[in-house]
Amino acid sequence: MTNLKKVLILLSIVVIAGFTLGDIRVTGAAKDNKDNIYESIKTFSDALNIVQRYYVDEDKLDSKELIYGAIKGMLVTLDDSHTRFMTPEVYKEMKVETEGSFGGLGIVIGIKDDRLTVISPIEGTPAYEIGVKAGDWISEIEGATTKDLALEEAVQKLRGPKGTNVTITVQRKGVEEPLHFTITRDIIEMKSVKSDMIDGKIGYIRITTFNQHTDKELSLSLKKLADEEKVESFILDLRNNPGGLLNAAIDVSDKFLNSGTIVSTRGRDLRQNQEYGARSGNDYIRQPMVVLINQGSASASEIVTGAIKDNKRGVVIGQKSFGKGSVQTVLPLPDNSALAITTAKYYTPAGVSIHGKGIEPDITVEPFKWGGEEQKSMEKLKEGKFIEDFTAEHNPYTEKQFSKFMKELAAHGIALDEKLMRKITDKELRRLNGEKELIYDLDTDPQLKSAVDLLVASRIFEDRTGLQSKQ
Repeated sequence: MTNLKKVLILLSIVVIAGFTLGDIRVTGAAKDNKDNIYESIKTFSDALNIVQRYYVDEDKLDSKELIYGAIKGMLVTLDDSHTRFMTPEVYKEMKVETEGSFGGLGIVIGIKDDRLTVISPIEGTPAYEIGVKAGDWISEIEGATTKDLALEEAVQKLRGPKGTNVTITVQRKGVEEPLHFTITRDIIEMKSVKSDMIDGKIGYIRITTFNQHTDKELSLSLKKLADEEKVESFILDLRNNPGGLLNAAIDVSDKFLNSGTIVSTRGRDLRQNQEYGARSGNDYIRQPMVVLINQGSASASEIVTGAIKDNKRGVVIGQKSFGKGSVQTVLPLPDNSALAITTAKYYTPAGVSIHGKGIEPDITVEPFKWGGEEQKSMEKLKEGKFIEDFTAEHNPYTEKQFSKFMKELAAHGIALDEKLMRKITDKELRRLNGEKELIYDLDTDPQLKSAVDLLVASRIFEDRTGLQSKQ
């Protein structure tokens, strides 16, 4: 069988699979398109035949690459950055991500306004620690422009073996000059849920991603908080959470709701028209609750936020969310490549589509922002590994040693507040000594501080008046 015949058979399989797996209901103009599809395939086959026969550089005529290129071109015409083709290598990496760990920098990226954009840095990863932020536009990778770079190509360029470096250039809103980050790749461990107590009565829960372990991790965290402390209220922190699995978002929402709709999906395929409701009998439905979001909260994070907000279960504080409210269904192809194709959109319980719009918080609070010189100092501090070197030699440190350390930093052009430097240093010492990680800092987190103040004020109000919030 010739290469051309093999290619055409593969193409036919792809086309047929697209209709069969989607079980698309065809009406009106769509039916006309179906009637003409075989004529269009003939046009494609003729074009492919011409390329195979006449193109001057024969060594470039790889049948698989030609077909891959044709599929990518087909999807580009849909003008949907979330619908994409994945080679077998990229598809394999995607599956690894949802299982909880992968190698790279620790950022979730997407195409927004035709730019390669950081949807969210993942907390505790190299990119997060060095100062990459949600909304940053990655203009260069290793000095090469990202203009017209496909998303899957960008992912491949950013990932690599643990311990290797990659340099990215980012443009940031409000910052005139480009920022350059040289980041050391690491294995990204996707621990989904972290929790602690604030003020002895507020259960603080941070969810960093929605993967297959989220529901179990959240259940364990809630049980631990309930067993060890008397939790009177909750803060659910979804900031910089880029989303993940739909079922994980539904499970999380269900923990805090006793009734009502969580989310609905609507698409062309009638099977995509689903409504997911909360089950009764949950244990965490009476305590006052605040949800924290920002521009890095996307997809599954927005589903949970919408469910809590529209069901009047809690108050949302922070910034407007990212606005990624579409459903991608991953359909494998015969050669282990795959299509991630948008098949539906999410709707909040109030019937609002968040796609391209995001969710507005009930109370808008801006995050803590570094000044230009402080940002440069932070980058120098992390790139030079000053903290790691100091704590390795001084564990614990004396006041005299710390004072000398501050002078050494100043000599290297690093000018940061002493209180902040002490917190950063102590955090590294806790890590080295295997002590419990402090997962929040009220001094440099005005959004979290606002949530705590609201819950404390609510508690005082109830204590003084005897009136309780309606749950």
